[in-house]
Amino acid sequence: QLQLVESGGGLVQPGGSLRLSCAASGFNLDRCAIGWFRQAPGKEREGVSCISVTGGSTNFADSVKGRFTISRDNTKKTVYLQMDSLKPEDTAVYSCAAAPQRLLSGGCVLFTTPYNLWGQGTQVTVSS
Repeated sequence: QLQLVESGGGLVQPGGSLRLSCAASGFNLDRCAIGWFRQAPGKEREGVSCISVTGGSTNFADSVKGRFTISRDNTKKTVYLQMDSLKPEDTAVYSCAAAPQRLLSGGCVLFTTPYNLWGQGTQVTVSS
């Protein structure tokens, strides 16, 4: 069964950090670009960050640039989203998704269209 499973969410104070993990099972992660998306209550889903198969290409939403970093370890079939200097407006359910790299040349994108496998999401709450 093809699956993506997120972990690492939780409650953190403003200014704090969390590291989210996206673990793949049932398929080779090294053929997929991975994106992280988030959705807050009453808001549309937003692309946060993405990474190509090799890790050589990454993208970040303007709202998280300089605060979030993305990395991957294909041997562990896991992608990480390191979130620093968290703000209350970062509160959302964070989901990872996989897209066939062959559809994206050497890069990745922050819109949902090419992503065809999604995880269930993990809640991130930033509050004092």
